[in-house]
Amino acid sequence: MFQPASSPESVGLPSAAVRRFLERIDRNRICLHGFLLVRHNHVASEGYWAPFTPDRLHRMYSVSKSFVSLAIGSLIGEGRLRLEDRVASFFPDKVPPDLHPWLAEATVRDLLMMATPHSENAYTRHDPDWAWCFFNKQPSHPAGTIFAYDTAATVVLNTIVERISRVPYLEYLRPRLLDPIGFSRDAWCVQTPEGSSWGGSGVQCTLRDLAKVALVCQNGGRWDDQQLLPADYVREATGCQIDNSIGGNAGYGYQIWREKENGFSFRGMGSQLAICFPEQDFIFTCIADTQGAGSTGQGIYDAMREELLAHLSPAALPEEPEDLAQLRQKVASLEVLPQSGDSRSAWTDRVDGRWYALDDNPMGITRTRLSFSSDSVLWSYTNAQGDKTLRLGLGRCLAGVFPQLGYFGKQIGVPISRGYDCLASAAWVEPHKLNLLVYITDDYFGTLKVSMAYQGDQIAGYMTKVAEWFLDEYQGFAGGRLV
Repeated sequence: MFQPASSPESVGLPSAAVRRFLERIDRNRICLHGFLLVRHNHVASEGYWAPFTPDRLHRMYSVSKSFVSLAIGSLIGEGRLRLEDRVASFFPDKVPPDLHPWLAEATVRDLLMMATPHSENAYTRHDPDWAWCFFNKQPSHPAGTIFAYDTAATVVLNTIVERISRVPYLEYLRPRLLDPIGFSRDAWCVQTPEGSSWGGSGVQCTLRDLAKVALVCQNGGRWDDQQLLPADYVREATGCQIDNSIGGNAGYGYQIWREKENGFSFRGMGSQLAICFPEQDFIFTCIADTQGAGSTGQGIYDAMREELLAHLSPAALPEEPEDLAQLRQKVASLEVLPQSGDSRSAWTDRVDGRWYALDDNPMGITRTRLSFSSDSVLWSYTNAQGDKTLRLGLGRCLAGVFPQLGYFGKQIGVPISRGYDCLASAAWVEPHKLNLLVYITDDYFGTLKVSMAYQGDQIAGYMTKVAEWFLDEYQGFAGGRLV
């Protein structure tokens, strides 16, 4: 179980198809961090875009919701919880005296299938108690009726698990699921403001961990000869429990998405994916950061379906040593791609080391400077926190630390005193215009894009970000002049 196949061909997958998939990902500049393919319970192929590695913990975002569902299923299997239980009964300390009937009637099953009585997420980052918010926000419709994606539902479910088990939900799952499959011992979960695990978004684990959990679900809760999860629950959780076709989807189970090929998936923001196709005995998994890059999440799906799924064989294929060698060479050369463009421009020497003063702008940046070397550029600037610097690679990504301070760490609402790890690159996209590309690669992922354009002794700047609850200071336009 979960051992490497001798080759992709040995499990009915052409090495050339996997290579074409990887080439398509890079050609379309999709920011994958890792991929892992499982066929017939074996690892058909696996690879990582440098500097990511197999052992590196990675934020899984809403894949965490599917893990919460499995903890709920385990409690149900132990007779400690029922699908019909009303969730308000577990929160006498959080429900108001005049609890709305639609909230009072909401069941565990309603929340599992994202059929809450709320039309939007019940909490914000500024709220001190997210489970409390679920019961104290005015509902918009009866529970159990309409699909409405609501991470607060998972917060409530996760908190129920922890109130019944009296331990963090990953700790509850360890002897029942995680330890038997070799789940990383150092995996952990970001906490909510009230101190519970943020099961809606916070799990940090490896891609292999994700693939193993998906494999258990595809096998009906089994790992080798062990029935780790109740088979009936897994069947329901991965089946279609509610329609969500109005949003272009194929249905939803219990915190698990349905796929149009009669499959199911765990999905996390930024394209953390485990897509399972039981009829083909195939699982596609990946970690990534496609935030701020258009429809690249759909691009992953398209490449997976057209280059991999379409070429699966029910039986082993003849070995293709040359194709396998080319695949291995491609996997060994994977790396996160830098900003595309030129490393030098006629403007390089004109702006090198020179300060530009900026007029008032939404970012609060008062001055900026670029200092070039042969293969990198140092961006210096001053904002409300003081003087900042970030070195970016030219024609390559440089690992560094983004200099902004005060972002969240192990617990939402609690700032840390360091900057987030990042990969940064820059390139001239026009003779007078330098673009910066910053991938945040910490316990939180996000993307910052900056464009600096020069005209005479003037500068124009534009900044845009896609990141949940950080990089807010880096959005908008600015203009200024050479000092």
